[in-house]
Amino acid sequence: MSPKSLYLLCLMVLPILAQAQTKISGKVTDAKKQPLPGVNIYIKGTYDGTTTTADGSYSFSSTAKGEQLLSASLMGYKTLEQTVNLSGAAIVLNINLKETMNELKMVTISAGSFEASDEKKNTILKSLDIVTTGGANADIVAALKTLPGAQQVGDKEGLFVRGGTGYETQTFIDGMMVRNPFYSGMPNFAARGRFSPFLFKGTSFSSGGYSAQYGQGMSSALVLETNDLPTRSSASIGIMTIGANVGLEQLSKDKKSSFTLEADYTNLTPYFKVFKTLQQPTTYPEIAGGSLVYRRKTSKTGMLKAYVYGNWSRFGYQGKSLEYQGDEELFELKNYNIYSNLTYHENLGKGWKINTGISYSTNKDRIHLDTIVKAAEANVRTRSDLSQARVVLTKSLGAFSLLRFGGEYQYAVEKTAYNQYHLDYTDNYGAGFVEADIYFSPKLVGRAGVRAEYTSLMEKTNLAPRVSMSYKLDDKGQVSLAYGEFYQKPEQQYLRSKHDLEYMHATHYIATYERRSTAYTLRTEVFYKKYHDLVKTTPDINSNGTGYAKGAELFWRDKKTIKNADYWISYSFLDTKRDHLNYPYEVQPDFAAKHTASLVYKQYFSKITTNVGLTYSFATGRPYYNPNRPANEFMHDRTKTFNTVGLIANYLTTIGKAFTVFVVSVSNMAGQRQEYGYKYSSDGLRREAIRPMTPSFFFVGMFMSFGIDRRQEVIDNN
Repeated sequence: MSPKSLYLLCLMVLPILAQAQTKISGKVTDAKKQPLPGVNIYIKGTYDGTTTTADGSYSFSSTAKGEQLLSASLMGYKTLEQTVNLSGAAIVLNINLKETMNELKMVTISAGSFEASDEKKNTILKSLDIVTTGGANADIVAALKTLPGAQQVGDKEGLFVRGGTGYETQTFIDGMMVRNPFYSGMPNFAARGRFSPFLFKGTSFSSGGYSAQYGQGMSSALVLETNDLPTRSSASIGIMTIGANVGLEQLSKDKKSSFTLEADYTNLTPYFKVFKTLQQPTTYPEIAGGSLVYRRKTSKTGMLKAYVYGNWSRFGYQGKSLEYQGDEELFELKNYNIYSNLTYHENLGKGWKINTGISYSTNKDRIHLDTIVKAAEANVRTRSDLSQARVVLTKSLGAFSLLRFGGEYQYAVEKTAYNQYHLDYTDNYGAGFVEADIYFSPKLVGRAGVRAEYTSLMEKTNLAPRVSMSYKLDDKGQVSLAYGEFYQKPEQQYLRSKHDLEYMHATHYIATYERRSTAYTLRTEVFYKKYHDLVKTTPDINSNGTGYAKGAELFWRDKKTIKNADYWISYSFLDTKRDHLNYPYEVQPDFAAKHTASLVYKQYFSKITTNVGLTYSFATGRPYYNPNRPANEFMHDRTKTFNTVGLIANYLTTIGKAFTVFVVSVSNMAGQRQEYGYKYSSDGLRREAIRPMTPSFFFVGMFMSFGIDRRQEVIDNN
């Protein structure tokens, strides 16, 4: 055990004072006197509380004294707060909760979209699911890979969805596009996302057919919505085997504004010195970052948010040269990144709302390559700057229907230097959209919209119609259909060399059946996607590429069958082919597996306040290029099957006045030898498997929160 781990264990040994307690018990029901499981009940301002069992009953003890406020809450129901007098005598209190709006009985637009939220009753995942998924290591994208449509790609950057590349999934924060949502990656190594899941109250993962509000994501959109004002001031500290972080969140006395400061530092030197790495590090992975968030409630309905995030990272390694036998090759990377946005939303009256924002981001990479002895040295510097402005107006049309329209502008600057060569460009991008959600009845809703885009660099315009329809079969089930056109500019490395390329283009067709209750979710989906004008690099850079993707997906989640347990199963079948880049004809691309599946299981042990999660992920072999095969057997070879098991365990406790979570996380805990493909020397005589830097990743951490007890939040998630 490392010295840091022993130190963390020592911190647990603190005095606990015994106090007199009051027992509170009862039963919670709905308006029809039916029991409500999973209701969060606690004494406000304390750590005392519990959740109701399957029959709606609850029981807990509190050390508080005198008049206290008891709170009972469940998504989709009005929160009840009632005064109780805690004197040591047992209290029996039965509670009745009323529904706010019965969202489960309302039809919703759902084709192609998975939503994670703490506020909406009809969500498939909650935000906390992202950080309690085994093996995900609190990475948003890693957790989303357990959902249907997402591929288990570990050697390339990004979220790969339904036959699309990582570049084809765009990330948006409060409506603003994020140019560099991932840390800069190394060759053949995937990079994790930059942003903490605790920043967001809602996450919408669309695997296709998404709203006309968003563009430049040909396959998928990941839409993140940041938190609003906190309920109270708090502070946090985290100590990990790989670094540390601190945070401070201050709520103003009038509870109309707050600011949040966070700083974190990660250093993998100890880890890489203990566990053998694929390549020999010359500069151990190191990341330092911080963020500032300011929120201001400008009126009863208005909110101003400002967010600034920045980090610095570096990593370097040296290994055997595949091209020059007996030589060594060096790769070193330094990255600087800043992302900022300022957003504002307000109800204007008479059914009108406005959402507007501006953002700026910059990303700098400094790469040094050197084939030692052969002196094949290269220095690469890239810089990407993106400035944005966006405004969206929404007009309600009755109780649920609405009309939204708006526009956005982006100014992008791309600079690249390769030794003495420079390739730079700027682009002015503008877009406008109009879209309506029409509830024809409580059982039938339709969405129709169109998006128009223009880029000055390519001097091209597109028009993208999108339509979806959902029909409610009964209180729990519905069917949905969606169609849409989606455009995207080619990747920066191709636009630097050639400006007159076409927009890459995909047409989506989606059909969905979904059945949901408070305890379970069943979702099946079939889709077809046709690609047009993909980039090809032979015989020169052009827009003559084509492709398609079709498949079927299944998702099942059950939170009732096993006591204090929650699990979901996802499966995806994907048939996809592409003729792009240097491909001679349409074949299954090297980032797509035909079959993928995941099983996520979470068990809460109430007596020891511990949550344990296991994740099993599977994928059939992916194609890879073997230069020794003839042209008619291009991408004929397959990697071995992908299998991995991830573990996470959270022990919830209090140390002094701090809510504390001890976390142990292990990815690929069985140490399976993962192979994502092979790379060959130019003469085809030597090859090397593409594998992760370490077979598994082991993580131990202690996270303390002063002022906010998130224990019930963790318990409620099960």
